[in-house]
Amino acid sequence: MSANHAVEVVPATRTRAAQVIVGVADVKVSNDPAARLITYALGSCLGIAVHDPVAGVGGLLHVMLPTGTIDPAKMQAKPAMFVDSGLPLLFKECYRLGAKKERMVVKVAGGAHAGASEESDRFQIGKRNMIALRKLLWKNGVLVHAQETGGVQTSRTMWLDVGSGAVTLKVNGGESPL
Repeated sequence: MSANHAVEVVPATRTRAAQVIVGVADVKVSNDPAARLITYALGSCLGIAVHDPVAGVGGLLHVMLPTGTIDPAKMQAKPAMFVDSGLPLLFKECYRLGAKKERMVVKVAGGAHAGASEESDRFQIGKRNMIALRKLLWKNGVLVHAQETGGVQTSRTMWLDVGSGAVTLKVNGGESPL
């Protein structure tokens, strides 16, 4: 990771931290048990939450597209925009805080169809995002532990409570654990 790819590390505190917003094409990691990392408007994008329960480290990534190989300059400037560059960045930043790959719990939301049905979704971005994610995780021996992906264009909000590792989704006004 070069110096121009600063990932915000949420510092540890003794009191309830404010919610830390993870924007589109953004990644945040923390070892603060009071931190809540949250991302909004997951449609065809993916929200990828990782947590190491032993190290007490968690991270959240909001990716837009499966691969940055079509625009290497954009991938270099904004690695969290793409699954193939954002996921390694997320894991490396968690490792820097003491996380270990073999303990990481991975949860994913988003990947919806942009049309009325999968057939009418011309570009299949949500589906392609999930395929890229699964291939990259499989190649590295990491499993998805829980997911709520696909479906018709639905906006999901996702948050990770770093202390417990709990991931919650808000869809159409209702909240549920992932």
